[in-house]
Amino acid sequence: MAGCAAALSSFFFEYDTPRIVLIRSRKVGLMNRTVQLLILAYVIGWVFVWEKGYQETDSVVSSITTKVKGVALTNTSELGLRVWDVADYVIPPQQENTLFVMTNIVATLNQRQSTCAELPDAKTVCISDDNCTFGSIDVHGSGVATGKCVHYNAHVKTCEVIAWCPVENDTYVPRPAFLKAAENFTLLIKNHIWYPKFNFTKRNILPNTSATYLKSCIYDTKSDPFCPIFRLGQIVESGGQSFQQMAVEGGIMGIQINWDCNLDRSASHCIPKYSFHRLDNQDSDHTVSPGYNFSATWGHVSFCWFGFPAQHPSQLPCLHANCIRGPARKCLLEFECRSKHTICYFFSSVVFRFLFLVVPPIGSNSSLQHD
Repeated sequence: MAGCAAALSSFFFEYDTPRIVLIRSRKVGLMNRTVQLLILAYVIGWVFVWEKGYQETDSVVSSITTKVKGVALTNTSELGLRVWDVADYVIPPQQENTLFVMTNIVATLNQRQSTCAELPDAKTVCISDDNCTFGSIDVHGSGVATGKCVHYNAHVKTCEVIAWCPVENDTYVPRPAFLKAAENFTLLIKNHIWYPKFNFTKRNILPNTSATYLKSCIYDTKSDPFCPIFRLGQIVESGGQSFQQMAVEGGIMGIQINWDCNLDRSASHCIPKYSFHRLDNQDSDHTVSPGYNFSATWGHVSFCWFGFPAQHPSQLPCLHANCIRGPARKCLLEFECRSKHTICYFFSSVVFRFLFLVVPPIGSNSSLQHD
């Protein structure tokens, strides 16, 4: 009991100080000051000055909209003389953080549901009806087999199918690309950012940008690094690719917008930086199914009231013509007169395989610091 009381008394009523030893040595003193200076330099130079350890950071809330401009003229035996504008080659018109631009096309005109010869391959080439199975479906084929062996051409017979005829043949892809002029189309990117913690907003069209400048500028890393309008060919070239080669089979380009803002400085120093990269692999190890493409159909079945809104369908004349219309004017349609009535129908008459230059997720990598 007495020992515990002595220990307690010692804890509360005694005070210890360390013994200080003074060493007179230039080597030891220099080493001591060097270590102290290194620690001080790390705290001030690295933690405070370089890493801004005293600041707060916030992640960005970002929105992006795009607009493409450009016109191209083509003249082919299939489609004739035709002008292509943004309503034709940007499909669909709006996407979230993504833009699709048509650069090449494989057209199959005047298709209708009927029976026709399948494309020749190891599974469809036949000699007689015995080689074709009624009702069989090949997931890589064009339709459902009828069980008949018919002539595909003068030299080859294939199994007949019920399908959209004539069937699509995409073995030949136009070279150079059908819309090679897309290289000079322009892309306007509007990027708005918001840092909610500091209620700080900014956009990539800077405050000192005038309407006159915006109509004439094209992004350039040296002369116009803050112009939000980009030439498609320049985007691809900045990613180390050839636009004309990429346009044939399509590809995927990524545009990254980087915001790194420091509110210790003026808001005018908070500016975007752009970088461009090809996202789909293009090397000797990835040669199967290259590029980017998909099929689409223009047209559908409906009554034809074209040009005669005041008349009953039974009073309409029979039309045999191709018309072009789109967002009210562009779609290749064929009109047909059925039986004895003069009611006209229009139906799917062209299937395009679109090969796109794609500019997908356009992202904003951002950070903001504030003390």
